[in-house]
Amino acid sequence: MLKGKTIGAVIPAYNEEALIGRVIETMPDLVDRIVIIDDCSKDRTADIVAAYASQRPDRVILLRHGQNEGVGGAIANGYKWCRDHNLDVAVVMAGDAQMDPEDLPALLEPVLNNEVDYCKGNRLISGEAWEQIPRIRYLGNAALSMLTKIASGYWHVADSQTGYTAINRRALHTIDWDHMYKRYGQPNDLLVRLNVFNFRVRDVEIKPIYGIGEKSGVKPLRMIPKLSRLLLRLFLWRMKEKYIIRDFHPLVLFYALSFLLLFFSIPLGIRLFWMWWSTGNIPPINALALLFVWVVGVQTLFFAMWFDMEYNRHLQ
Repeated sequence: MLKGKTIGAVIPAYNEEALIGRVIETMPDLVDRIVIIDDCSKDRTADIVAAYASQRPDRVILLRHGQNEGVGGAIANGYKWCRDHNLDVAVVMAGDAQMDPEDLPALLEPVLNNEVDYCKGNRLISGEAWEQIPRIRYLGNAALSMLTKIASGYWHVADSQTGYTAINRRALHTIDWDHMYKRYGQPNDLLVRLNVFNFRVRDVEIKPIYGIGEKSGVKPLRMIPKLSRLLLRLFLWRMKEKYIIRDFHPLVLFYALSFLLLFFSIPLGIRLFWMWWSTGNIPPINALALLFVWVVGVQTLFFAMWFDMEYNRHLQ
C-alpha cells in the first residue's frame, strides 16, 4: 500500500520457471497483491508460484489458464481480478524479471496523485537503450511506436511495446477487458481504448534490462506487419468511435480525403511510369496531376494529424 491506496501487480507468465521466483522475491513491499497468471506453461512455472502462494496466500495469487491465451489474455484476466477485488491501482510487470522494481514508485506516483489514469514505462528515453536493447528490437519498437501514435492519438508517448504500466481504478472499471487483444499487440490496443474514453496517459523513464536469462518469443520482423494491420484496424475504430459516434470532428474528413488522394496517386504514378517507359515522354498534364494529387494528399494528412494532436493535448 502506498498513500493509502491498494496496489496489485499483474504478472503474466509463460514458461518462466527460471525467473518467476526472482520476480516474486524482489517485489516491493508497497505491492499488496501479486497476481500471477500462468498462461498454460509447459514447465514448472505454476508449481513454483503455487509454493510461494502457499507461504503467503494473502499476497501471492495464482491464476491458471486451461489453454494458452497469449500475454494480452493473461494481462486482461489479471486486470479483471484487480477490478473485482476493488484494488486502487494495477501494475503490470513481466514474469521474466525484465522490469526493475526500483522504477515502480516513479511509475505509480502520477497515478496515485491523480495526475494521470494510466502511466507507462519508456525505455527509449534513456541513452542506455540503444546499447542494451537488441538492435532489431529497438528499431522495430521505434517503428511501432510511431504507428501507435497515429492509431492511438497519444502523440506524446513512445515505446509502445513496453509492458511496464500502472492503471487506476476508474480505468479498470471502464475498459471492457473481454475484448482486449490477446497477443503482443495488447499495449497498443489498450492505448487506443484509453483514448476513446479520454483517459490521461503519461510516459515515465525506466531502465531497460536484458541479458539476465530471459527468453523472448517476439520475432520483430514477423510482428511488425501483423501489428501494423492491427493498428490500422484500431485507428479506423477510434475514428468511428471518438470522432463520429461520440462526438463529431472534421478531422475524419481530412483523414478520409488524404487517404483517397494518396490512393489515387498510386495508379497515376504507375500510368506516368508506363508512359515514360513505352514512349520515352511524360505528358506535362499527367505529371502535374500526379504532383497535385500527391501534394494535396500529404498536406491534408498532416492537417488531420495536427487536428488529432491538438484535440488530445489535454490528455497528457
